[in-house]
Amino acid sequence: MKDSAVLLIDCPDRKGLVARVSGLLFERGANILHADQHIDRGLGLFFMRVEFELDGFDLEGFRAAYAVLASELNMTWKLTSSARKPRVALFCSQYLHCMADLLHRWRTGELVCEIPLVISNHRDVANLAAFYNVPFEYVAVTTETRAAAEVRQLEMLERDKIELIILARYMQILSPGFVARFPAGIINVHHSFLPAFTGARPYHAAHARGVKLIGATSHYVTEVLDDGPIIEQDVARISHRDQVEDLVARGRDLERMVLSRAVRWHLDRRILCYGNKTVVFD
Repeated sequence: MKDSAVLLIDCPDRKGLVARVSGLLFERGANILHADQHIDRGLGLFFMRVEFELDGFDLEGFRAAYAVLASELNMTWKLTSSARKPRVALFCSQYLHCMADLLHRWRTGELVCEIPLVISNHRDVANLAAFYNVPFEYVAVTTETRAAAEVRQLEMLERDKIELIILARYMQILSPGFVARFPAGIINVHHSFLPAFTGARPYHAAHARGVKLIGATSHYVTEVLDDGPIIEQDVARISHRDQVEDLVARGRDLERMVLSRAVRWHLDRRILCYGNKTVVFD
Protein backbone atom coordinates (compact mmCIF):
# COMPACT_ATOMS: atom_id res chain seq x y z
CA MET A 1 0.00 0.00 0.00
CA LYS A 2 1.25 3.44 -0.93
CA ASP A 3 1.83 5.96 1.86
CA SER A 4 -0.91 8.36 0.87
CA ALA A 5 -3.38 10.92 2.15
CA VAL A 6 -7.03 11.44 1.27
CA LEU A 7 -8.77 14.80 1.17
CA LEU A 8 -12.59 14.75 1.31
CA ILE A 9 -14.44 17.96 0.49
CA ASP A 10 -17.99 19.23 0.33
CA CYS A 11 -19.05 22.81 -0.22
CA PRO A 12 -21.39 25.05 -2.23
CA ASP A 13 -20.70 24.58 -5.93
CA ARG A 14 -18.89 27.32 -7.84
CA LYS A 15 -16.55 27.66 -10.79
CA GLY A 16 -12.89 26.77 -10.38
CA LEU A 17 -13.09 24.49 -7.34
CA VAL A 18 -11.17 21.63 -8.92
CA ALA A 19 -8.49 24.03 -10.15
CA ARG A 20 -8.12 25.67 -6.74
CA VAL A 21 -7.72 22.36 -4.91
CA SER A 22 -5.43 20.70 -7.46
CA GLY A 23 -3.47 23.93 -7.84
CA LEU A 24 -2.64 24.07 -4.15
CA LEU A 25 -1.58 20.43 -4.20
CA PHE A 26 0.65 21.14 -7.21
CA GLU A 27 2.22 24.16 -5.51
CA ARG A 28 3.03 21.95 -2.51
CA GLY A 29 4.61 19.29 -4.72
CA ALA A 30 1.95 16.60 -4.34
CA ASN A 31 1.61 13.67 -6.75
CA ILE A 32 -2.13 13.04 -7.15
CA LEU A 33 -2.96 9.33 -7.35
CA HIS A 34 -6.70 9.61 -7.81
CA ALA A 35 -9.30 12.36 -7.98
CA ASP A 36 -13.06 12.22 -8.32
CA GLN A 37 -15.87 14.73 -7.91
CA HIS A 38 -19.64 14.93 -7.91
CA ILE A 39 -22.16 17.79 -8.08
CA ASP A 40 -25.66 17.65 -6.62
CA ARG A 41 -27.23 20.14 -8.99
CA GLY A 42 -30.52 20.21 -7.12
CA LEU A 43 -28.86 21.41 -3.93
CA GLY A 44 -25.93 23.19 -5.57
CA LEU A 45 -23.35 21.18 -3.65
CA PHE A 46 -19.88 20.05 -4.74
CA PHE A 47 -18.13 16.92 -3.46
CA MET A 48 -14.57 15.80 -4.10
CA ARG A 49 -12.13 13.08 -3.08
CA VAL A 50 -8.42 13.46 -3.80
CA GLU A 51 -5.79 10.87 -2.91
CA PHE A 52 -2.12 11.83 -3.18
CA GLU A 53 1.30 10.43 -2.31
CA LEU A 54 3.02 11.43 0.91
CA ASP A 55 6.60 10.52 -0.02
CA GLY A 56 8.53 13.66 0.90
CA PHE A 57 5.31 15.66 1.26
CA ASP A 58 4.77 18.14 4.12
CA LEU A 59 1.28 17.06 5.17
CA GLU A 60 0.95 19.41 8.14
CA GLY A 61 2.15 22.37 6.11
CA PHE A 62 -0.46 21.55 3.47
CA ARG A 63 -3.12 21.19 6.17
CA ALA A 64 -2.44 24.70 7.40
CA ALA A 65 -2.46 26.15 3.88
CA TYR A 66 -5.60 24.28 2.94
CA ALA A 67 -7.45 25.55 6.02
CA VAL A 68 -7.12 29.08 4.61
CA LEU A 69 -8.52 28.01 1.23
CA ALA A 70 -11.32 26.02 2.84
CA SER A 71 -12.39 28.98 4.94
CA GLU A 72 -12.49 31.20 1.85
CA LEU A 73 -14.64 28.71 -0.10
CA ASN A 74 -16.87 27.65 2.83
CA MET A 75 -15.68 24.05 2.64
CA THR A 76 -16.25 21.19 5.02
CA TRP A 77 -13.20 18.98 4.70
CA LYS A 78 -11.30 16.07 6.21
CA LEU A 79 -7.65 15.18 5.59
CA THR A 80 -6.36 11.78 6.72
CA SER A 81 -3.21 9.74 6.23
CA SER A 82 -2.99 6.03 5.44
CA ALA A 83 -0.25 5.77 8.05
CA ARG A 84 -2.87 5.68 10.83
CA LYS A 85 -5.22 2.71 10.74
CA PRO A 86 -8.76 3.37 12.01
CA ARG A 87 -9.64 1.57 15.25
CA VAL A 88 -12.77 -0.55 14.85
CA ALA A 89 -15.08 -2.39 17.26
CA LEU A 90 -17.37 -5.20 16.14
CA PHE A 91 -20.75 -5.74 17.79
CA CYS A 92 -22.52 -9.05 17.25
CA SER A 93 -25.38 -11.16 18.68
CA GLN A 94 -26.09 -14.81 17.92
CA TYR A 95 -25.73 -14.72 14.10
CA LEU A 96 -22.03 -15.04 13.29
CA HIS A 97 -21.86 -14.96 9.46
CA CYS A 98 -21.07 -11.24 9.13
CA MET A 99 -18.65 -11.26 12.06
CA ALA A 100 -16.74 -14.25 10.68
CA ASP A 101 -16.56 -12.66 7.23
CA LEU A 102 -15.26 -9.33 8.52
CA LEU A 103 -12.62 -10.93 10.75
CA HIS A 104 -11.41 -13.08 7.86
CA ARG A 105 -11.16 -10.08 5.52
CA TRP A 106 -9.32 -8.15 8.24
CA ARG A 107 -6.87 -10.98 8.90
CA THR A 108 -6.08 -11.33 5.18
CA GLY A 109 -5.47 -7.58 4.81
CA GLU A 110 -8.54 -6.68 2.79
CA LEU A 111 -9.84 -4.43 5.57
CA VAL A 112 -7.07 -2.07 6.62
CA CYS A 113 -7.80 -1.23 10.25
CA GLU A 114 -7.16 -2.30 13.82
CA ILE A 115 -9.79 -4.38 15.63
CA PRO A 116 -9.01 -4.25 19.36
CA LEU A 117 -12.52 -5.10 20.54
CA VAL A 118 -15.45 -7.44 19.94
CA ILE A 119 -18.60 -6.92 22.02
CA SER A 120 -21.57 -9.27 22.17
CA ASN A 121 -24.64 -9.99 24.26
CA HIS A 122 -24.07 -13.71 23.53
CA ARG A 123 -21.13 -15.69 24.90
CA ASP A 124 -21.03 -17.88 21.76
CA VAL A 125 -19.11 -15.12 19.97
CA ALA A 126 -16.13 -15.58 22.30
CA ASN A 127 -14.77 -18.61 20.43
CA LEU A 128 -14.79 -16.80 17.10
CA ALA A 129 -13.02 -13.76 18.60
CA ALA A 130 -10.45 -16.02 20.24
CA PHE A 131 -9.73 -17.76 16.91
CA TYR A 132 -8.67 -14.39 15.47
CA ASN A 133 -6.96 -13.35 18.73
CA VAL A 134 -9.25 -10.33 19.21
CA PRO A 135 -10.23 -9.26 22.76
CA PHE A 136 -13.84 -10.19 23.55
CA GLU A 137 -16.23 -8.55 25.98
CA TYR A 138 -19.59 -10.03 26.99
CA VAL A 139 -22.24 -7.46 27.88
CA ALA A 140 -25.69 -8.81 28.72
CA VAL A 141 -28.57 -6.62 27.54
CA THR A 142 -32.12 -6.75 28.86
CA THR A 143 -34.88 -4.18 28.99
CA GLU A 144 -33.96 -3.46 32.60
CA THR A 145 -30.18 -3.33 32.07
CA ARG A 146 -30.00 -1.62 28.66
CA ALA A 147 -28.89 1.77 30.00
CA ALA A 148 -26.21 0.28 32.25
CA ALA A 149 -25.02 -1.96 29.42
CA GLU A 150 -24.54 1.03 27.14
CA VAL A 151 -22.57 2.86 29.81
CA ARG A 152 -20.25 -0.14 30.08
CA GLN A 153 -19.95 -0.42 26.30
CA LEU A 154 -19.09 3.26 25.96
CA GLU A 155 -16.39 2.91 28.61
CA MET A 156 -14.83 0.08 26.59
CA LEU A 157 -15.03 2.05 23.36
CA GLU A 158 -13.37 5.05 24.97
CA ARG A 159 -10.71 2.85 26.57
CA ASP A 160 -9.78 1.35 23.21
CA LYS A 161 -10.05 4.66 21.32
CA ILE A 162 -12.64 3.26 18.90
CA GLU A 163 -13.49 5.39 15.86
CA LEU A 164 -15.85 3.06 13.96
CA ILE A 165 -18.44 0.59 15.24
CA ILE A 166 -19.71 -2.17 12.97
CA LEU A 167 -22.99 -3.82 13.89
CA ALA A 168 -22.34 -7.27 12.42
CA ARG A 169 -25.90 -8.48 13.03
CA TYR A 170 -26.14 -6.95 16.51
CA MET A 171 -29.78 -7.47 17.40
CA GLN A 172 -30.15 -4.64 19.89
CA ILE A 173 -31.39 -1.08 19.39
CA LEU A 174 -28.88 1.61 20.35
CA SER A 175 -30.14 4.65 22.24
CA PRO A 176 -30.07 8.12 20.59
CA GLY A 177 -27.46 9.21 23.12
CA PHE A 178 -25.17 6.32 22.17
CA VAL A 179 -25.58 6.98 18.45
CA ALA A 180 -24.89 10.69 18.90
CA ARG A 181 -21.41 9.85 20.22
CA PHE A 182 -20.44 8.39 16.81
CA PRO A 183 -21.85 10.52 13.97
CA ALA A 184 -21.38 8.63 10.68
CA GLY A 185 -19.34 6.21 12.78
CA ILE A 186 -21.69 3.24 13.19
CA ILE A 187 -22.42 0.93 10.24
CA ASN A 188 -25.31 -1.54 10.29
CA VAL A 189 -26.65 -4.20 7.92
CA HIS A 190 -30.10 -5.73 7.61
CA HIS A 191 -32.36 -7.45 5.11
CA SER A 192 -34.15 -5.22 2.61
CA PHE A 193 -37.68 -6.46 3.22
CA LEU A 194 -38.38 -3.40 5.35
CA PRO A 195 -40.90 -1.93 5.77
CA ALA A 196 -43.10 -4.62 4.18
CA PHE A 197 -41.94 -7.55 6.33
CA THR A 198 -41.01 -6.72 9.90
CA GLY A 199 -40.61 -8.85 13.00
CA ALA A 200 -38.48 -11.85 13.88
CA ARG A 201 -39.36 -14.01 10.85
CA PRO A 202 -39.12 -11.76 7.77
CA TYR A 203 -37.96 -14.55 5.44
CA HIS A 204 -40.93 -16.71 6.37
CA ALA A 205 -43.28 -13.79 5.70
CA ALA A 206 -41.56 -13.01 2.39
CA HIS A 207 -41.73 -16.64 1.30
CA ALA A 208 -45.43 -16.81 2.16
CA ARG A 209 -45.98 -13.70 0.03
CA GLY A 210 -44.09 -15.16 -2.91
CA VAL A 211 -41.46 -12.43 -3.27
CA LYS A 212 -39.13 -12.68 -6.25
CA LEU A 213 -36.28 -10.50 -4.97
CA ILE A 214 -34.43 -10.51 -1.68
CA GLY A 215 -31.78 -8.04 -0.66
CA ALA A 216 -29.59 -6.47 1.99
CA THR A 217 -28.85 -2.87 2.96
CA SER A 218 -25.89 -1.38 4.80
CA HIS A 219 -26.19 2.12 6.21
CA TYR A 220 -24.90 4.52 8.82
CA VAL A 221 -26.87 4.39 12.05
CA THR A 222 -28.91 7.38 13.16
CA GLU A 223 -31.36 7.82 16.01
CA VAL A 224 -34.20 6.87 13.61
CA LEU A 225 -34.19 3.07 13.42
CA ASP A 226 -32.92 1.69 10.06
CA ASP A 227 -33.29 5.11 8.43
CA GLY A 228 -29.69 6.32 8.22
CA PRO A 229 -27.77 7.23 5.04
CA ILE A 230 -27.51 4.15 2.81
CA ILE A 231 -23.99 3.08 1.81
CA GLU A 232 -24.60 -0.10 -0.20
CA GLN A 233 -27.40 -2.44 -1.28
CA ASP A 234 -27.61 -5.62 -3.32
CA VAL A 235 -30.32 -8.07 -4.41
CA ALA A 236 -30.74 -11.66 -5.60
CA ARG A 237 -33.56 -13.18 -7.61
CA ILE A 238 -35.47 -16.13 -6.21
CA SER A 239 -38.26 -18.29 -7.56
CA HIS A 240 -41.12 -20.50 -6.46
CA ARG A 241 -38.61 -23.35 -6.13
CA ASP A 242 -36.78 -21.64 -3.28
CA GLN A 243 -37.78 -22.59 0.24
CA VAL A 244 -37.44 -20.49 3.39
CA GLU A 245 -34.02 -22.03 4.08
CA ASP A 246 -32.83 -20.96 0.62
CA LEU A 247 -33.99 -17.39 1.22
CA VAL A 248 -32.20 -17.27 4.57
CA ALA A 249 -28.95 -18.62 3.06
CA ARG A 250 -28.99 -16.18 0.14
CA GLY A 251 -29.91 -13.36 2.50
CA ARG A 252 -26.88 -14.09 4.67
CA ASP A 253 -24.61 -14.11 1.63
CA LEU A 254 -25.98 -10.71 0.61
CA GLU A 255 -25.51 -9.34 4.13
CA ARG A 256 -21.88 -10.46 4.16
CA MET A 257 -21.10 -8.85 0.80
CA VAL A 258 -23.00 -5.63 1.39
CA LEU A 259 -21.57 -5.05 4.86
CA SER A 260 -17.98 -5.81 3.83
CA ARG A 261 -18.22 -3.38 0.90
CA ALA A 262 -19.61 -0.65 3.12
CA VAL A 263 -16.89 -1.16 5.71
CA ARG A 264 -14.11 -1.24 3.09
CA TRP A 265 -15.35 1.97 1.45
CA HIS A 266 -15.51 3.70 4.84
CA LEU A 267 -11.98 2.57 5.71
CA ASP A 268 -10.76 3.70 2.29
CA ARG A 269 -12.32 7.10 3.00
CA ARG A 270 -14.57 6.94 -0.07
CA ILE A 271 -17.81 8.09 1.57
CA LEU A 272 -19.23 11.55 2.16
CA CYS A 273 -22.54 12.00 4.02
CA TYR A 274 -24.90 14.89 3.40
CA GLY A 275 -28.48 15.15 4.54
CA ASN A 276 -29.65 11.55 4.70
CA LYS A 277 -27.65 10.45 1.64
CA THR A 278 -24.12 9.39 0.80
CA VAL A 279 -21.70 10.00 -2.01
CA VAL A 280 -19.57 6.86 -2.50
CA PHE A 281 -16.59 7.65 -4.69
CA ASP A 282 -15.24 5.00 -7.09
